Amino acid sequence: MLDDSAIVYRDSYLLAVDKPAGIIVHGDGTGARTLADEVRELTGIADAQPVQRLDAETTGLVLFSLDKSVQPALDALVAGHAMRKRYIALVAGRLAGGERTIEQPIGRDRHDARRMRVSKTGKPSATIVRPLGVFGNATLVEAELLTGRRHQIRVHLSSIGHPIVGDALYQGPAGRSGLMLHALEERLEHPVTGEELLLRTAWPRRFGDFAVPRGHEWSILNH
Repeated sequence: MLDDSAIVYRDSYLLAVDKPAGIIVHGDGTGARTLADEVRELTGIADAQPVQRLDAETTGLVLFSLDKSVQPALDALVAGHAMRKRYIALVAGRLAGGERTIEQPIGRDRHDARRMRVSKTGKPSATIVRPLGVFGNATLVEAELLTGRRHQIRVHLSSIGHPIVGDALYQGPAGRSGLMLHALEERLEHPVTGEELLLRTAWPRRFGDFAVPRGHEWSILNH
């Protein structure tokens, strides 16, 4: 059950929560309990609607609308890519070099309905990847979405030979702590007040052994 400790930000219009692993955000027709169900129960607001989607095993920041009147403005922010969302991931191998942008179109895998893949006929997709530190034969990276395709970060990192640890669907090596992908931070303009919001979860426990030095982390995540 979600409780108040999961709340990252709340006002009369918006709520940001730190999603745990193992729960879907929206209903998928199976009747499984969703993050939206948990938020509505926690807040008592039946109209609470998720603005974004995370895969079931991905953890981290999910933004909700608490007032129907702001939904069109939030939808416009999403459509215009005006929300800057950043993730951390632990990937297989030593990822050399500095910042890079992966620009590969993504479409559905016709041979496996669970998967997406890089495809010439797919939708344009772009992800900025920044290595943060190397730990043995794995690299901690920050990933920033410039588009919002299903499984985008997972597909793009796998496409360059560095799948995410714990991501069996995209040939990632097994890990003890599940899928090592977490939505850490988001910047957006408040749809009502116009204030610039910087929302950030706590550093996830399962990434504790891979934390970069505080000064380095701060400078990278806020540049």
